[in-house]
Amino acid sequence: MASLSVALAHCLPELILAVGVLVLVLLGAIRGKASDGLVTEIAAGLLGAAIVVILLGGKTNAIVFDGAFVNDGFGRFMKVLTLAGSLVTLVMSRDFLAVEKIDKFEFPILILLSTLGMLMLISAAGLIALYLGLELMSLALYVLAAFHRDNIRASEAGLKYFVLGALSSGMLLYGASLLYGFAGTVSFAGIAETINGRASLGVVFGLVFLMAGLAFKMSAVPFHMWTPDVYEGAPTPVTAFFATAVKMAAVAITLRVILTAFPAIAPQWRQIVIFLSILSMALGAFAAIGQANIKRLMAYSAIGHVGFALVGLAAGGEAGVASVLAYMAIYLVMTLGTFAGILSMQVKGAGVENISDLSGLARTDGVMAFFLATMMFSLAGIPPLAGFFAKWYVFNAAIQAQLYPLAVIGVLSSAVAAFYYLRIVKIMYFDEPAPAFDRPAPALRIVLAVSGILVVFLFAYPGLFIDATMAAAKSLF
Repeated sequence: MASLSVALAHCLPELILAVGVLVLVLLGAIRGKASDGLVTEIAAGLLGAAIVVILLGGKTNAIVFDGAFVNDGFGRFMKVLTLAGSLVTLVMSRDFLAVEKIDKFEFPILILLSTLGMLMLISAAGLIALYLGLELMSLALYVLAAFHRDNIRASEAGLKYFVLGALSSGMLLYGASLLYGFAGTVSFAGIAETINGRASLGVVFGLVFLMAGLAFKMSAVPFHMWTPDVYEGAPTPVTAFFATAVKMAAVAITLRVILTAFPAIAPQWRQIVIFLSILSMALGAFAAIGQANIKRLMAYSAIGHVGFALVGLAAGGEAGVASVLAYMAIYLVMTLGTFAGILSMQVKGAGVENISDLSGLARTDGVMAFFLATMMFSLAGIPPLAGFFAKWYVFNAAIQAQLYPLAVIGVLSSAVAAFYYLRIVKIMYFDEPAPAFDRPAPALRIVLAVSGILVVFLFAYPGLFIDATMAAAKSLF
């Protein structure tokens, strides 16, 4: 009993969400339509409580539940980012869902269920725990993508994500079964001990299939095919959820699997990671140039940013992991701010998504234009904004690992990608004004302003942030 209580203490954030989901399902079923707003508020409170528990909880690292669940500094850092993405997404979604008449109590419950899967995924210490967390996260995401049932684009997005998601799950399971067959264990530590530098053909094949499944969740090329269509078709708050919280969990488990299960065969997995990184950076840079829909543009932007993050993983070591953590934290802030701006794009109560709708925004809403321009400059990596430091961290880690060609390709891709970010700034400040947007909800203006402030002033106090990423990276090894 004592050991069980200790184990439960290490997964307290997950328990909060799990119990909260059960209570909210009952509340929604009993009260029906009258519970919609209340369920959203309680769900936001649960996500906030989970963040507080992680920040104020113990710093002890432990592996519990017979080696299936790990609680360490790395996991806690990524869980805070994931929960923050979920919480802000939920807060930003209320007005959008009300306008679209899809503000049902099931939405926040699905957000909580998916987030619970993400937390389990981040703390997975074995292949079975990884798959359970991945599927819990994914099953809720399939429904969220098609949540707007009367919208044909949303239905199409949900169907595409479901079909391709099932394919990726099959690939991941096949890779996991190969690894289990050759290693005789499902735990990451056990796999690392069994392989011990001997990379047989079966292990390499298992690693390739496992990485293919994880690359799908990260939307890394060439497993990105679902991303533009799903980002464009899904309701905008769901797109924000995909681009933030889901991305945090996917990158976190990829780091954990690669670095804890396969540390002795770094040359093999590094080739895969470099391949994914180069393709993602290149496609993200060039494919977004001709996009007219801002959500579709953000899909290619997300693909490109995953490629930049993988540069740090390819570098390996504590410095490489710390650079990835720093990159993902900054990317989270920039993306949440950008989607706050996208959700604010409403004309006469109807949402608009074309980049041309931002024309002359500086003359109709100067404050929104300023903060949205700040997000674009930061995403492009313009100094001294946070986006510049994010890329500097991963490129510096690559140079320290002597991956000079990868760093050069990353810099060139960043320069190309800057074109379509700066084009949006040009449209907002120099084109003739389009019809003015409705006044955004206070929550959206707050998220956009806070994101802008964080992006602008990170350079002033980077020490605490970098120390946190280094401590989290160190706990992974």
